[in-house]
Amino acid sequence: MKKYILFILLGSSLSALAQIPEDVLKYSYYPQSGTARTLAIGGAMGSLGGDITAAYVNPAGLGNYKTGEFVFTPSYFLNNNKSNFRDSKTVAKDNFLKLGNIGFVFGASDNNNPRNSQAFSISVAQTANFSNTIRYQGYNNYSSGSEVWAEEASRSGLDFDGILASPAYAYGTAPATYTYLIDSFTIGNNLLVKGMPEFVLAQGKALLQQKEITSSGGMYEIAAGYAHNSGDKLFIGGSIGIPIIDYNNSTRFTETDTSADAANNFNYYQYTDTYSTTGAGINLKLGLIYRPQEHIRLGIAVHTPTYMFAMKDSRNSNLYADTENYNGVATASSTLFTNGQNGESKYTMITPWKVLVSGSYVFREVADVRRQKGFITADIEYTGYRNSSFYSANEEPTADENEYYKALNQVIKGQYKGNFNFRVGGELKFNIIMARLGFAYYTNPYKDKALQARRMLLSGGLGYRHKGFFIDVTYVHALNKEADFAYRLADKQNTFAKINQQLGNIAATVGIKF
Repeated sequence: MKKYILFILLGSSLSALAQIPEDVLKYSYYPQSGTARTLAIGGAMGSLGGDITAAYVNPAGLGNYKTGEFVFTPSYFLNNNKSNFRDSKTVAKDNFLKLGNIGFVFGASDNNNPRNSQAFSISVAQTANFSNTIRYQGYNNYSSGSEVWAEEASRSGLDFDGILASPAYAYGTAPATYTYLIDSFTIGNNLLVKGMPEFVLAQGKALLQQKEITSSGGMYEIAAGYAHNSGDKLFIGGSIGIPIIDYNNSTRFTETDTSADAANNFNYYQYTDTYSTTGAGINLKLGLIYRPQEHIRLGIAVHTPTYMFAMKDSRNSNLYADTENYNGVATASSTLFTNGQNGESKYTMITPWKVLVSGSYVFREVADVRRQKGFITADIEYTGYRNSSFYSANEEPTADENEYYKALNQVIKGQYKGNFNFRVGGELKFNIIMARLGFAYYTNPYKDKALQARRMLLSGGLGYRHKGFFIDVTYVHALNKEADFAYRLADKQNTFAKINQQLGNIAATVGIKF
């Protein structure tokens, strides 16, 4: 796998900063959410409209409303992660609830021309759910996670006393120094900093590496949308979104000596890192839908980057190390080096922009929607992941902070690319009952082909509409591929786990027209 030497800076003395390149995908690489109807047709809402989800996809679709509507969408997820790390396979399961769209649409026709109308919507949706558990393990005779801290100590330009006195090294290197998990050694007339597990590797033995990542929270977006309908022919709309992030993560990484040598100065260590992220931002979505003929609808929409101007991380870590006869058992918390306080960082994040083109064909398109027989619809979406960026939000950022974020942004440009996502769906209507099917495919955002990431969704559902009341039920089966780095080194190839996720989503939307 291609290495990025710029990551030397990302593991620098600013280890209190928890932002990493994978945050780009965490906050932007997720399937289209929405009502059960939207989910059932693969999320392909770009040219169809007539659903509150349009405010998050193509706001022009709100122009189909000529009456009011209230919707509520709960979901239940069945999560199954299969991980492959150095040819060792692990399974982790986790189930959780999610809140989909909830909100109001207010539509009204023009008294002078019923073919003209306008609509306004206000809604809240959980656009991403961070509840997840990833667990993997494997035998590694190539590298150790302790080398991350040995590298950082070597680059610091400080002696060990200086590292222990600096809060900037509190989240790994200082605890590793304090517990003697890393130390300095004279090797071939050179003074080198080494991790104790490296000597196990030098003997040709393997380390058992285990990692567990547990996350919770979500990204929620409040959206206010407006659309104008001109003659049931041209629909123009826009929405303002206010995303809110609440993310919690706990990562535990363990290395264990697999040899039978009880005197090689290493038994095992366990490092636990816990952090939370909160933030809020703003974005804008603009769209247009045109009907060249009654049964054809064409749509285009642009999503501006989300400007997350109030991001804040809180972080603490703990290290437990057993170096046998070298120093025995020792523990150290990051708060030991930060006057008992959790580390904090404030920063600004800019997410990727998106462009969406779409088309729909409606069977037997007539003014009386009760006589419509169904539709097929498709979206093509382009997302520019490499244009994501991070910046310090401190009033007077230090030169090291600026250098950190500059390096981080260069790694993002080097690691990610723009990609196309595809969504297609259809509906058949049987009087008051509807049957729906959908498919979505989200392509790999990584430049490096070794990092296989993709999302594929298969969906189906039923709907019932009668006398101003409707209920939709959908099941979505997602097949996701992702990659997780056990740790990152500057002087060796980085090892990562391949994650295959199967995610089932049972969603129901209840709505009332008024």
